[in-house]
Amino acid sequence: MAEWTTYYQNEDEVEGEEGEEGEADVRYSGRDSLIFLVDASQSMFERGEDDEMSPFDMTLQCIRSVYTSKIISSDRDLLALVFFGTAEHKNSVPFKHVYVYHDLDTPGARRVLDLHSFQGEKGQTLFQETLGCSADFSLQEALWVCSNLFSDVKTRLSHKRVMLFTNQDNPHAEDSGKARLARSKASDLRDTGVVLDLMNLPKPGGFDVSLFYRDIITVDEDEGDLGLQQGASEKLEDLQRRVRARETKKRAQARLSLTLGDGVSLAVGVYVLVRSATKPYPVRLYRESNEQVKTKTRWFHAETGSLLLPSDTKKAQTYGSRQIVLEKEETEEVKKFDEPGLVLIGFKPLERLERHHHLRPAHFIYPEESQVTGSSKLFTALLMRCLERKVFALCRYTPRRNTPPRFAALVAQSEELDKNRVQLSPPGFHVIFLPYADDIRSLDYPEKTSAKPEQIDKMKEIVHKLRFKYQSEAFENPVIQQHYRNLEALALDLLEPEQIEDLTLPKAEMMDRRLGSLVSQFKELVYPPGYNPEGKGAQVKRKSGDSGGGGAEKKPCAEVPEEELRAHVKNGTLGKLTVPLLKEACKQLGMRVTGTKKQELIDTLTAHFNR
Repeated sequence: MAEWTTYYQNEDEVEGEEGEEGEADVRYSGRDSLIFLVDASQSMFERGEDDEMSPFDMTLQCIRSVYTSKIISSDRDLLALVFFGTAEHKNSVPFKHVYVYHDLDTPGARRVLDLHSFQGEKGQTLFQETLGCSADFSLQEALWVCSNLFSDVKTRLSHKRVMLFTNQDNPHAEDSGKARLARSKASDLRDTGVVLDLMNLPKPGGFDVSLFYRDIITVDEDEGDLGLQQGASEKLEDLQRRVRARETKKRAQARLSLTLGDGVSLAVGVYVLVRSATKPYPVRLYRESNEQVKTKTRWFHAETGSLLLPSDTKKAQTYGSRQIVLEKEETEEVKKFDEPGLVLIGFKPLERLERHHHLRPAHFIYPEESQVTGSSKLFTALLMRCLERKVFALCRYTPRRNTPPRFAALVAQSEELDKNRVQLSPPGFHVIFLPYADDIRSLDYPEKTSAKPEQIDKMKEIVHKLRFKYQSEAFENPVIQQHYRNLEALALDLLEPEQIEDLTLPKAEMMDRRLGSLVSQFKELVYPPGYNPEGKGAQVKRKSGDSGGGGAEKKPCAEVPEEELRAHVKNGTLGKLTVPLLKEACKQLGMRVTGTKKQELIDTLTAHFNR
């Protein structure tokens, strides 16, 4: 019966298990939840000296951006919006001056439109007419309502967070009883695992966290005093950056041990700081009910048509002319190389780490004090010593049990803060995957005419004029951004999607202004008089199109001698050849190629030479 249960597992569930990196953690099983607790008192609607955006308008625009980003990236997360300091009230208790505008649920287009109606001067006037403002509120009651929203959710919550937006640094200055109750309720929320963050907004005279909110805010152990943001967010960009840094729980991709020597090890968490942005995969829906279609795969016997159980199938590998059949346990054992973890091999100077050693985006490790006590102190000592001596740690890195080990370089990074003491770069080690010798190929460069010194000097001037400070976050993928704009327009019933600016296109006019006459001077040094590279290139392209070939001719694929192929088969190194070379080899030997996968081509050539 157990075999049937395993067999009838959905493919979606299997993919979810395979996609997980590292061990599952019961603390993180469930959905993330976030409540925006917004102060709606009169001071939030007052504009600055230069008719700047009001704190209330900044808050709503920031929440709206979080709603739209969650719809795209984390549509399973639960969001809620609660106002306190309103004349009207709407909550389950009910407490006065606390208004639950959005219950804790997944974000949708309707909620985004609701927030849009309260933006701008007309929107703020509408808010004051419908909900109103009042200074007679209790923060303890607002926190109580947030606690009830978490309790009313039927699904399991992995992470609970409340973001408090206000520009009042001492809301209960004249009522010590309300202040005491608010501190007590905040302590109760911390005991139940709720994280309370303060997003302090600009206030005349400055925002003093120590007056009241120092006892209210939840500060992470690894942040220390950084959790208490001393400076208020004067601009919308600053507020959005702080909210983005807080809205998502920092989840470790894996928790591993870093072994420094015999009997000396510490616990670290592996994090992914950079990930390529891609379009989401399309979801198949049933056209009758618009429900998501789940895919299931069943295996049947080719001759009898009977359903095959997992116990009826075996895996095999051909070695020479013999087929070796492996059991499931043997297959899993073959995939297992070592226990997951990092093992220190030694240290090398940072100069030995070359730029071409980069293979893929690096991981990032940070100590896990909850796993092994003392990990933070030992980790900090190792980090500081690597920074002082300008060396990197060479390690053997095994991410999971079924993955082969890799050599990795641990490059130390110190902590970096901005003027508001917001962390820009965390302290820790970047885990850079190092290539094997086979990964680096030696290329035969064609012989070219070397440039003259005056040509090189002129090109250096051009490069110097076109230099600018590159920041990856300043360039968005135009295809993905337009895709999301189209989805947003469909969801919000907009007449047309918002147009985006393709920041990846070169700014030709600005480049021409910077270069001036350098381009013409460079052409005079490199090309003969009267030579037009653009015109000749276009002419050559037209000739190749008129030659009847329909385009440029394909580069002929190099042939591999039969003796070399036989040696590869004998040594088991056919995998080093590329797929085009393997296809060409099959054609040379007169074999019919039925598949395009590399392993199928290798099996075909191996069977041919082993006959």
